[in-house]
Amino acid sequence: MKNRLLWQVLFSVLSLVVLSGCATSPPKNQENLCDIFREYPDWYDDALDMQDAFGVPIQISMAFMKQESAYVGDAKPPRYYALGFIPWGRVSSAYGYAQAQDPVWSEYQDQVSSWSSRSDFGDAIMFIGWYIDGSQKTLGISKWDAYSQYLAYHEGRGGFKRKSYTRKPNLLKVARRVDQTAKNYGWQLKQCKAELDSNRSWFF
Repeated sequence: MKNRLLWQVLFSVLSLVVLSGCATSPPKNQENLCDIFREYPDWYDDALDMQDAFGVPIQISMAFMKQESAYVGDAKPPRYYALGFIPWGRVSSAYGYAQAQDPVWSEYQDQVSSWSSRSDFGDAIMFIGWYIDGSQKTLGISKWDAYSQYLAYHEGRGGFKRKSYTRKPNLLKVARRVDQTAKNYGWQLKQCKAELDSNRSWFF
């Protein structure tokens, strides 16, 4: 019995080591979308799937992800500290590449994919596309309007309707940065799209 328990513990530890070793590191050059997709060709395939499914420009969804998690698959928000030094939970339930919070992620799973994971790049970018598509349908925000779409993404659609962002000057600066990143990414993608598509032909 003791030996069996010992093997179970060893197996669990080894599994965690293997999984942590397989975690995808953030791209080396996050300022250039071409370099990101050259480093991770599978991400380009996932981004194309998202674009096909929801009609959201790749550069906008990637700009969101860069801002939200810097492409860290297990990213979490900061902790609260009681009395200034005692760890006391997280600022929110946001998690993963897209920093999706528990309630909206559950909604996504119910509507799109029940087996999806916030720490999986393909699932996360699909979530971002789904959310942007929903904001276009319910709020009338163009899928090409990275600035307004990001405000709806950050504040939630109810917050966007109430214009809660007008009381958050720092958030407005972030939204402008996301918009500029999307524009930069879009220009870069035009320069390398033929190359990326050509490389895909080896596998499809």
